[in-house]
Order: sequence, then structure tokens, then C-alpha cells
Amino acid sequence: MSPDLFLLLTPPVLLLAAAGVFFLRPTGRNGALTYLAEGAALSALALAVAGAVYMIASGPAVVSPGGAAAWLSLRLDPVSATMSVLVAFVGWVVMRYARTYLDGEPREGMFHALMLATLAGVLVLVLSGSFVVLVAAFAAIGLALRRLLLFYPDRPEARRAATKFTLVWGAGDLAFVLAASLFWLAFGTLDYAGIAAGAQAGLPVAGHAAVAVLVLGAALKTAAFPLHGWLTEVMEAPTPVSALLHAGIINSGGVILIRMAEAVQASPGAMAALVMLGGLTALFGAVVMLTQSAIKTALAWSTVSQMGFMLLQCGLGLWALALLHIVAHSLYKAHAFLGSGNAVRAVAAIRRPGPVAVPRLGAVAKAFGLALVLYAVVAGGFATLIGPKSAQALALGAILIFGVAYLVAQGLADAAPAALTQRTALAALGAALAYFTFQLVANGLWGAHLPVPPVPGALEWALILVALVSFALVAVAQSLFPLWAHHPSTAGLRVHIANGLYLNTLLDRLIGGLRASKQH
Repeated sequence: MSPDLFLLLTPPVLLLAAAGVFFLRPTGRNGALTYLAEGAALSALALAVAGAVYMIASGPAVVSPGGAAAWLSLRLDPVSATMSVLVAFVGWVVMRYARTYLDGEPREGMFHALMLATLAGVLVLVLSGSFVVLVAAFAAIGLALRRLLLFYPDRPEARRAATKFTLVWGAGDLAFVLAASLFWLAFGTLDYAGIAAGAQAGLPVAGHAAVAVLVLGAALKTAAFPLHGWLTEVMEAPTPVSALLHAGIINSGGVILIRMAEAVQASPGAMAALVMLGGLTALFGAVVMLTQSAIKTALAWSTVSQMGFMLLQCGLGLWALALLHIVAHSLYKAHAFLGSGNAVRAVAAIRRPGPVAVPRLGAVAKAFGLALVLYAVVAGGFATLIGPKSAQALALGAILIFGVAYLVAQGLADAAPAALTQRTALAALGAALAYFTFQLVANGLWGAHLPVPPVPGALEWALILVALVSFALVAVAQSLFPLWAHHPSTAGLRVHIANGLYLNTLLDRLIGGLRASKQH
């Protein structure tokens, strides 16, 4: 067996073998046997790291059986190596956490089996080299994850969440099957590399249709607006499941878009759709998140927002930054879910601050002006030293700075102490420096293997302007919220927003979930 084949196949096979052991003992306490799950995940991580090192030393590789099974290919390149290490690392941390978290559960063995099987499916997904492997991996992940969501089957909320997940995830699977069929009609291949090569010469009609359906499938997989409801209800499953979702599952749509970047970028309509849908999802999720009182629910809504932002990045053609976003968000959010149980205790232990400095319109205007000036200075410095950035990258940085401007506004409020003003100004400067630095890192790691952002046309400039104005308005509204938070109409608006404008309720009604809850 060649080294690349060994490094690609062994991690998922090892995880499946360990899962098989637990499938044979699904109930009762497993005692020392639980170390097998953690050990298998750690071994998969070690092999994933070895695969990344091998790829750096020997270059990218594609492994396939050849002949009639040539489309059963796996691919080891900077993108897949990064994702495999990320998935294996988060998987190992989650399995280590689950070893004690699930200790004593009646179906502890089944939980470990399903978690390991899901992790194996995700590894195959991120290493896939063709749509055949991709669709098979998605189907396997869906089956295992549904059973994890139903780990407590007596809960009507869990059954409702599992039903919605199955509908949305299954629709995404069908979308990818249709996209694969259209790509076959357009280019005569289901291999990622073959499709990318064909897309460089332009997309035929079938190719444009394939990319459109591919974007739809990616949106469904990332719980984009308006079919995001199942993601906000995953807390009905054990906490490790929520963390595992961020190991290449909820962000799998973004991974596939990055993998098919050449084809997606060849379709201006698809890129525009990603910008609009991603921006709307990001804003919607962020606004609803601010109204949530439960920690895990707020984290789930935060994930909705972040996945929308990832789609926005893809639509802007910032593929390397989108991949960096996936890595950073996966690590942060998996940790946040695993540590959510201690959050209440930690907040209670914090010394209560004094009165909050409420910024007025003048302070907010100064804050946004100061943040943008600092951003422009940093951008100019990087442009002088490194070279000019694309319009899309500059716009994305401005959107990030809008979020920092909210903090700066607190420091410029009339009642704010001087130390707070200094710290918030430094935060804006640090955010601008970090953004361009991380952009250099991302481009250095993956930029050579991904398309450069397209030159904006009239449509792209219009979408960039709409995105900038939309995010700026939301940031300004958030900064001024304390001024009108006590108005009677605000209380009613907050209730509507906290319920996600009842879009999830409409889906519950369509699938009969509300009747199930009442019967219980």
C-alpha cells in the first residue's frame, strides 16, 4: 500500500473499527472500554498530522482504484490536509470530553459508536476527490447524526429537531446528487479536478445549472436562512454532539464551495446569490443571538450567523479567508459548547461592573469614524509594504471593523473613563492589524491552490455596497440600542426577534412538530 493511500484510508477505517466494538456493546457501562474511543480519535489525529507532513514533503496526491471505480477518489492537498487535521483534532477533544460526560448513561456504548462513525464520515468527506465519495459521505453522516439527535428519543423536542434535520440534510443530499448529474452532463466527469479544469474555459448551460444547485446544497448543509431551525435545537442532544457539529459538519457546505471554487467563481449569478444569502443569514443570526438568554441557544444562533458570514466570504471570492474562518470558528465554537456548562458559574463569579456608559449618536458617529480611519491607515500601510488588496477583501475588513466600532462607541460615551476610551481605540487598531495579518497567513497557506477574487463588475460593486450599508446599519442600531431599549414598542420587537420571527415555528407546523409536542 502506498504511503498516501495508507494515510488517507487508515484514519476513517480505524474510527469505524472502534465504532464497531461499541456497536457490539451499545448498552451498559463501558468502563475502561471508553478509552478505546478516545484512543481511536487520537490515532486518527496523529495520522492526519502525518498526512499533512507527507503532503508538504511530497506534494498533493490523488488516490483512486482506477478503472471503472476511478471516481472513488480521495485527495490530499493543502485544503483537505488542513480540514482533516481540524476534524481529527476537534473529534479527539470531543471524544475525550464525552468519555466522562456520558459515563453511566444507559446507552453509553451506542453514543460512542455513533460519534466515531460520524467522525469517520466527516474525514471521508473532507478528503473526497469526487462527487461519488462526497454524496456517500454526506449520506452516512446524515444517518449517524440523526440517531445522535435522537439519543433521548422520549423528548418531543429532540424528535422535532431530528425530523427537521433529516428534511434539510436530505434535501441537501438530493441537491448534490443533482449537481453531480449536471456536472457530468457539462464536463463528462465527477472528479473535482476535472470539473475545475473544465470550468476554466467557461461554463456551459448545464454547468451554470450545476453550480446553482451546488450553492443551494451548500446553503442547506450550513443551515442558512430560512431553513436554520434544526441547528438552533441541537441542544436536545448531548453537548458533545453540538461540539462535533463544528468538526466539518455544519461548515461542510463551505468546504465544498471552497473545493469547487473554480466552478463556483465561473458563475457570477451563483457568487451574487452567496453574497445575498450569506449576508442576510449573518445579519439575521447575529440579531437573534443578541436576544437569547440561554447560553447554548445563543451559541447556536451565533453559528447560524457565522455560517452566513462564511457564505458571504465565498460569494466575495475570498476563498482562503473563508477556509481560515472555518478553522477558527470550528475551534472556538467547539470549545464554547464544551465549556458552556461552566459559563453560568463563571459569570456569577465576575465582579459586577458599575453603571454602563451609554453612547449617544455623536459618540457613535465618532466611533465609526475613528475605527474606519484606523482601518484605512492600516490598510494603506499593508498596501505600501505588501501590495494592494482586492476590493472584496477591503470591504470584508470594513464589515469586521463595524463590529469593533460598537466597542469604540462605549469608550467614547460621555460617562466613559479615559482608560476605556484608550482600550477601545487600541482594540480597533488591533483588529485591523490582525485582519490583514491573518489574510497574509491564509493566502500563504492556501492562496496558491485557490482562485484569486474576481475583478468586481457593476453587479459585484452593488452587492458590496449593499453589504457594507446593511452591516453598518445593524452595528449602529446595536450601539444605540441602550437609548431606546426601554421604549414600550421595543419589548414587543424583542419578543418577535427572540423567536426568530417565527420562521422555525412555520416549519414546525409544516412537519407536524407542534402536534407532537402537544400530544406529549
